[in-house]
Amino acid sequence: MGLFNKGKDKNKAQKNEINNKELRESLGNTALSVLQQGVDYRDLAGLTVEFGYLFDISGRGIEALFKVVTDMGVFYFAVQKSSLMRINITEDIFVLTTEQFHEIHG
Repeated sequence: MGLFNKGKDKNKAQKNEINNKELRESLGNTALSVLQQGVDYRDLAGLTVEFGYLFDISGRGIEALFKVVTDMGVFYFAVQKSSLMRINITEDIFVLTTEQFHEIHG
């Protein structure tokens, strides 16, 4: 039993990838390809991507929740396994889901 997993065997099978710049950029670029110019954004200047969480979970793959903020709005995305989905949630649900995920997965 490691010092940081506090007896939770499930932590051995997951890796927090929030600092994986390549993966974050890849997911952000994929999300951007889903957005439509003129509908979801006019200009890409100032565009930001904010991750709530980004984990690689053994047997499940990538689990992520993030938002893309453009000059025309905020757009939310989830990743499960190899699927990226644009989802319709509020900022409150984004924050709550992020908090709950971190409570479960440390």
